[in-house]
Amino acid sequence: MPIYEFRCLKCNDCFEFLLRSQEEQIELRCPKCKSDEFERVMSVSCHSVGDASPKGESAQAQTRNCPSGTCTTYDIPGHSR
Repeated sequence: MPIYEFRCLKCNDCFEFLLRSQEEQIELRCPKCKSDEFERVMSVSCHSVGDASPKGESAQAQTRNCPSGTCTTYDIPGHSR
């Protein structure tokens, strides 16, 4: 059963719900302000299986200026784009 994340459009609070079916979404309310106006947000997940990089290597960050401000790119040893 998937856990979904939502953001309340009234109070801006973020919350999670375990939904068994699409019909349950109609019954959701913000736990903080009880509003039924919310949007689903992208969940962040992190998975690690085994050792992806040789010992002693770590991710390298490259920071640069971009139109929206400062952008950072990470080069992770053992992974390619």
